[in-house]
Amino acid sequence: MNAGTHGTPTTPPGRPYAPSPHGMYLRHFGLRTAPFGITPDPAFFYTGNTRGELLDALRYAVTQGEGIIKLTGEVGSGKTMLCRMLADCLPPHVDVLYLLNPRLEPDEVLHAIAAELGLALDGCRADAVLRALHGELIARHAAGRQVVLLAEEAQAMPGATLEALRLLTNLETASHKLLQIVLFGQPELQHTLDLPQFRQLKERITHSFAVPRLPQALLNDYLACRLAAAGRTAPLVFTRAALRALARASQGIVRRINILADKALLAAYADDAQQVSARHVRLAIADSPFYRAPWHAGKLLAGALSALMLVLAAALLWQWQASNPDRAAAMATTTATAATATGMAPPSSQLSQLSQAGQAGQAAGHAGQPGRTSHTDDAAPAHAAAAAPEAAVPRTVPPAPNTLLDSKLAESRDWLAQQAPQQLVLHIASLPASDTAAAETFLQQAQQAIGLHDIHVFRLPGAAPAAATPTTLAGTPSGMRQATPAQAPASTSARLAIVYGSYADQASADTVRARLSPASPQKILLSNIESIRTEMKTVAPAKTGRGAP
Repeated sequence: MNAGTHGTPTTPPGRPYAPSPHGMYLRHFGLRTAPFGITPDPAFFYTGNTRGELLDALRYAVTQGEGIIKLTGEVGSGKTMLCRMLADCLPPHVDVLYLLNPRLEPDEVLHAIAAELGLALDGCRADAVLRALHGELIARHAAGRQVVLLAEEAQAMPGATLEALRLLTNLETASHKLLQIVLFGQPELQHTLDLPQFRQLKERITHSFAVPRLPQALLNDYLACRLAAAGRTAPLVFTRAALRALARASQGIVRRINILADKALLAAYADDAQQVSARHVRLAIADSPFYRAPWHAGKLLAGALSALMLVLAAALLWQWQASNPDRAAAMATTTATAATATGMAPPSSQLSQLSQAGQAGQAAGHAGQPGRTSHTDDAAPAHAAAAAPEAAVPRTVPPAPNTLLDSKLAESRDWLAQQAPQQLVLHIASLPASDTAAAETFLQQAQQAIGLHDIHVFRLPGAAPAAATPTTLAGTPSGMRQATPAQAPASTSARLAIVYGSYADQASADTVRARLSPASPQKILLSNIESIRTEMKTVAPAKTGRGAP
């Protein structure tokens, strides 16, 4: 079999198929049976993405009759399918035994193998069973037979059971092993074999294989193979956007691909469509519990999330200290945080440093030197403040032009117009609209750390409450609260609401919020697009000048 091409179904075109519970869309798409079932059916074996080569290599290793063979792969990657295909394609002189229950104890494994060989040894002791197994294997070898044991879910086997299987490979003649063993397991199997107590078993493994994930480049070929095997004669189009969404959600796991593709076909059937669009795939993803937001996809996103958490912590800490007359100290705290945010340090230690920096900044402000650290203040003469009382008053520095803020406000308005009303966002901060310098500083830090693609800023009217007493937001999911800033000045006539992300459902938003909350001094709350639009409708026409974005 050649990898990279799906070829034709491995069964004759006229093969009868059993009824399928997914069959309501079969006639609509011209199918004989459901193409994306999760039962390992050899008729749907896909030889691409090295599956064909893996099967050939397994067959070669078994027929050589040496040592133990190991094949590992992620959950749902197709290990069981390869196991079934291997059993089907082995030469006629090979007798295949299955060990389906990985939780058996050593003595139970011996009885299970004896039962597979047709030996009635119930009630016999382990040593008697072992002698009977040895005699049966010798007899089969003398008759020109070869025996192979296929053990699935090997990562779940007790250590004593794995050792018992190793000892079975000691049953041999002068030139041949009497029992060949193939272990199929998840990547945890390799971790087990790396333990010192399993070094003897690891040394017996002569061939090791791994089942790769399916790349996006081969996704369309895989879908076409399954559809052809199910009786589809003409190509069924999955749009490019649909393929991208399917690849992103499935992460290359073929079982997930099958589940999502089946549900996407059902959604297309409900729309009376002859092709599968990205919308149909999104509906399938929303109905699949294994899907997680792409925040868990890799180390790069994890690093970006860590930086975001620190930037948000800086902004929220500034907000907590906004009511303090010593504004210069609060701004020094935000500036000090920018350097730590780009350093990607652990959030817990950074929050501690933020707190210390805030206290140091306040002390520096009373000494007439805003932004200086505590060790510098200790070196200053104690009578400095008394000699220059005017230094205790923070100097007013004209804020920098808020061009980045203006740009983000305009961009956010355009973004808001394109969002669905019930789309959810995370409300991460609320600043007085007059404090454009603070908003500009926050945006600059965020741009340097993670970029501004998922951060949006809106100018909202009305006085912010003096205490963090969230009110229920009409038209939002149950349990969702309106994001109300804590300890914001009651005299603020307008505020800048800073939100993060865009989520189709509350579960996705809660996943991200759970990752952000530990680093945030203020509770991060949910809001939706409709509530933002409603508040913005009451905003008076923008005025020229720095205070009106």
